Amino acid sequence: MTANKPGDPTTLNRLYGRSQGKPLRAGQQALIDTLLPEIAVPVAGEVSAARLFGSDRPLHFEIGFGGGEHLAARADLLPDHGFIGAEPFVNGVAQALVHVRDGALGNIRIHHGDALEVLARVPDGALTMLYLLHPDPWPKARHAKRRMMNEGPLRLFADKLKPGGEFRFGTDHPVYLRHALMVMCRFTDRFEWLAEGPSDWQQRPSGWPETRYEAKARSVYGHEVWYFRFRRR
Repeated sequence: MTANKPGDPTTLNRLYGRSQGKPLRAGQQALIDTLLPEIAVPVAGEVSAARLFGSDRPLHFEIGFGGGEHLAARADLLPDHGFIGAEPFVNGVAQALVHVRDGALGNIRIHHGDALEVLARVPDGALTMLYLLHPDPWPKARHAKRRMMNEGPLRLFADKLKPGGEFRFGTDHPVYLRHALMVMCRFTDRFEWLAEGPSDWQQRPSGWPETRYEAKARSVYGHEVWYFRFRRR
């Protein structure tokens, strides 16, 4: 893994905003207290498929899974793959646990906290897929260094994906879109953009489940949503 440099975004204490919303309902709190400890990512040491799932298998990582809809749908679609989801927002973690329980999804592990801390402990070249869907845009220019789509995190993404592995990025925020594509232009030696025409980023690809946030952005706010797939060279 490439060493962090001074000012590297991966060295920031946090690249996200608040971590608590409405008080949890009793049932949600019960899942946090009982189910989460059973499927939580270990707090120290290597984060590998063999350690988490007891066998070597394709490994996926979702950064900031929101309510867990995408994470759960992908895990249900690929039961022989392993999925790691990281989310700092406790209400989102609680909702994801509902999906895990209701779907009896034994191939998901969850980290309630900073995704980059866990991602740094994944062996280099271990990930088959990495997802970053609708991250916090931090739209003000002075907050641009907090955006997940920056050089420090992207170096980490490249290190952790195996050759041929896929990085999926989605956003409905035009400022973040321009910033993200500008940064990705610096990584053409590591990532190949899997697009042949506008429809490839204007229409959600097959096998890309819609999230609740995405549906609201489109139907309630009338936002356009963009979808990007990049292959690790």
